Amino acid sequence: MKLAQLFRQPALWLAVFAVAIVAAIIHMPVPDASAAALTLGDLGPLAGLGLLGVTVDANVLRNLFTGFKAAFKKGFDGVAPQWDQIATRVPSTTSQEDYAWLGDMPAIREWVGDRVVRGLAESGYTIKNKSYELTVGVKRDKIEDDQYGIYTPLMQDMGQRVRQFPDKLVFGLLKDGFTTLCYDGQYFFDNDHPVGQGVVSNVQAGAGNPWFLLDTRHSLKPLIYQERKPFEFIPMVKPDDEMVFTRAEYRYGTDGRCNVGYGFWQMAFASKAALDATNFNAGYAAMGAFKDEAGEPLGVLPNLLVCGPSNREAALTVVKAERNANGATNINRDVVDVLVVPWLA
Repeated sequence: MKLAQLFRQPALWLAVFAVAIVAAIIHMPVPDASAAALTLGDLGPLAGLGLLGVTVDANVLRNLFTGFKAAFKKGFDGVAPQWDQIATRVPSTTSQEDYAWLGDMPAIREWVGDRVVRGLAESGYTIKNKSYELTVGVKRDKIEDDQYGIYTPLMQDMGQRVRQFPDKLVFGLLKDGFTTLCYDGQYFFDNDHPVGQGVVSNVQAGAGNPWFLLDTRHSLKPLIYQERKPFEFIPMVKPDDEMVFTRAEYRYGTDGRCNVGYGFWQMAFASKAALDATNFNAGYAAMGAFKDEAGEPLGVLPNLLVCGPSNREAALTVVKAERNANGATNINRDVVDVLVVPWLA
């Protein structure tokens, strides 16, 4: 058979091709084992990572949740709360809590003869829990395309927002104290709280940004943060979850149940007048003069000055400067601490 005819045979061509492949494999260099291990190790926890992206399976979703939850916690732990300086955390076990006991506590008397039982006036003050949530969507395509890292800062920010949410509620309620009722049926900051046969004021008139004097040394602080269910980080990533099935979107969110309310108005004084030594001294003296129903001093004195950023300089000048504007010794230096709160801006 001639050579040209020989190479027209399909079987021969296949044989030649097979021999070429075997020869190439035999002479192919073997990868270094340590380099191969490094390549696999670089994949991290996402064992489903392929040459063209991520194969989204249960293991990948579990690792994503672990990473996102860690970012959430990092954001949560990275912020120091301020609300607990002026509010008491009260655990809740039902949809609402009744604070009927808020009112005037009788003074201690000398025990002569039989005990004198004095009933506590019920206020009917109730704090109803509310539900709150924050949810974000993560497209499945982003995970498959190995773009999950862009969501890590988002989860961290979510944790930070959860940490600061009680601040927003508590200081928002403090700011609204001029127009929101407390246990005695009056505004928390009002000029006619009923005490005995008269009325008492815990507010100073003005037109500026408010500032507050608070006594936070008692078992019940001026405000209440009522917590029914703490916020927690929750995924919605099952294949048969509605959003995953219909929109190819994973959901990550947090939710909780809580609310805020007022404690004793006697522990607080508010002013919209200029924050200067004269007005500060007037508020300090007013709180020190608060009495109970029997005319006995309550023993209240402010230990904390709370204000927004616009009053920061004035607050530090009044209670932290060594000398006043005239060069004389500042008698109010360190009489109270200062708490500057962005939620009062």
